[in-house]
Amino acid sequence: MKHSSLMFVCVVIAVSMPAASVRAGRAQNAGQPADHPSVLVHGRTYTPQSLLTRNMGTPEDQTTAFPPHKIIGNIYYVGTKTLSSFLVVTPQGNILIDSTYERNVPTIQKSVEQLGFKFSDTKILLGNHAHGDHQEGDALVKQLTGAQVMAMAEDVPLLKAIKAGGKEHPIDRVLHDGESVTLGGATLLAHLTAGHTPGCTTWTMRTQDGGKTYNVVINCSLRPPAILTPALVDQFNRSFKLVRSLPCDVQLGDHPAQYQMQEKYVKVRNGGPNPFVDSASCTLEADIEEAMFHAILAEQQKTPGKN
Repeated sequence: MKHSSLMFVCVVIAVSMPAASVRAGRAQNAGQPADHPSVLVHGRTYTPQSLLTRNMGTPEDQTTAFPPHKIIGNIYYVGTKTLSSFLVVTPQGNILIDSTYERNVPTIQKSVEQLGFKFSDTKILLGNHAHGDHQEGDALVKQLTGAQVMAMAEDVPLLKAIKAGGKEHPIDRVLHDGESVTLGGATLLAHLTAGHTPGCTTWTMRTQDGGKTYNVVINCSLRPPAILTPALVDQFNRSFKLVRSLPCDVQLGDHPAQYQMQEKYVKVRNGGPNPFVDSASCTLEADIEEAMFHAILAEQQKTPGKN
């Protein structure tokens, strides 16, 4: 059941600072987001800074393997504590989604092997968006497995600029909104959900588990930047609407915190119904990020020099 964010979301906008103070604060934070505005969503308060911290954790979190596990059907988690990486297993080879940092590729490989699969069976490499913490390792994965690297057209320029260790960023197939990627009976649909990056890609697929079919959504980040241009406003508005329209039984994301992975994993260990099947939470991350988006936009419109 999907709920309108208007019913559950309360936006609290922090008192605006003078433009000069805002700029000085950003310079002192060396690129860290400001700790305002704040939004209250489903009983919890978030700020841009707290959302980034929630997503990224510590440097150790970003490189420490989380126990690899089956999510549902033929979809497995093989990422770290705070950077998602998913494996879709098929009879004709496997699809890896998000290589994360290049230094994490051996960690991902070990997780794949702990699940009983061969890393060399990776035939296709996909990504959610062109940031180093999600796709820096693409060249090394291709080098180790020969996988075909596929990416949304709008993110290609950013990906080409990611050259880990001086290696050219491989792109074997350029995708466009609505195109599909198929291997061994598994089909993933690429949905352009631009905003966080121009080619931010939300993946959807259907999987069988226990005789039932489930709609799985692997969301690209919807976290807005500190400054929203008119073009970005249009992109985010479209993306929020699209994400809310997708059929969803299982919601995943490019950071585990976006779908409460650790809490759900504990429930998996304790037995009972699969906690990842949770259609009621499918729009929770959209609720949070859309509230933040509107709060940032409102603050920007009230602060001189930020329009």
